[in-house]
Amino acid sequence: MTVHIEKIAKPLLLVVLALLISACSDKQKEQKVYTTESGLKYEILTVGTGASPTAEDSVTVHYEGTLMDGTKFDSSYDRGETISFALNRVIKGWTEGLQLMKEGAKYKFTIPSELAYGEQGGGPIPPNSDLIFIVELFKVNVDEGKEFLKLNKEKSGIKTTDSGLQYKVLLEGTGKSPSATDRVTVHYEGTLIDGTKFDSSYDRGEPIDFGLNQVIRGWTEGVQLMKEGAKYKFFIPSDLAYGEQGSPGAIPPNAALIFTVELIRVN
Repeated sequence: MTVHIEKIAKPLLLVVLALLISACSDKQKEQKVYTTESGLKYEILTVGTGASPTAEDSVTVHYEGTLMDGTKFDSSYDRGETISFALNRVIKGWTEGLQLMKEGAKYKFTIPSELAYGEQGGGPIPPNSDLIFIVELFKVNVDEGKEFLKLNKEKSGIKTTDSGLQYKVLLEGTGKSPSATDRVTVHYEGTLIDGTKFDSSYDRGEPIDFGLNQVIRGWTEGVQLMKEGAKYKFFIPSDLAYGEQGSPGAIPPNAALIFTVELIRVN
């Protein structure tokens, strides 16, 4: 019987090559798992092409969270809607991990318990649990107020206090300055950074009187910088104004505000 070596050798060679390719492929897959200095592990499932967030940004994502044994404890996919949140208000593993992503990306994160819920755990998550999250980053919601203030502080005549309050002196006063416990009489106009006016004592035709410690912090701080007869323009970060709550019907959440204020009298 004649043995056809070539006919046997070729299929065997193909099998060997296929096994080698498969082994290389498996090795490449293993190499796709990265570990940061904090111990966070991540795998890039889909590369994004958009913007990357900073810790101060808000983001919109889809996600699924499981324990290490595969038990699912939360999923925006199951609820059928994405979620949006500020990146500095979630567990450390998310704050760090999502900054590695770009819009359109999908990552798998393995988060050590110390970067998650730690010894306390939370709800369905036992204490000291490492967690796995699949996360899709849909959108980086840039904080327009912060961007505005960042550019505004470089403009001529703008001064910035330690709290982040910005102001411009339109007219110097010659009278006395108030303390935080004084009552004052002022005229003012308030707008959003896009110019939308939401309040004005000028439009009502009369100034207002109030206790300086009973208003937003940006006003309490800012009006104390003034003297009677002065007119200032204030650029107030959201955390010195109405913050995350906003003011229903007029001021959106996390809105930076602009006020033109005339200090008529310290009462």
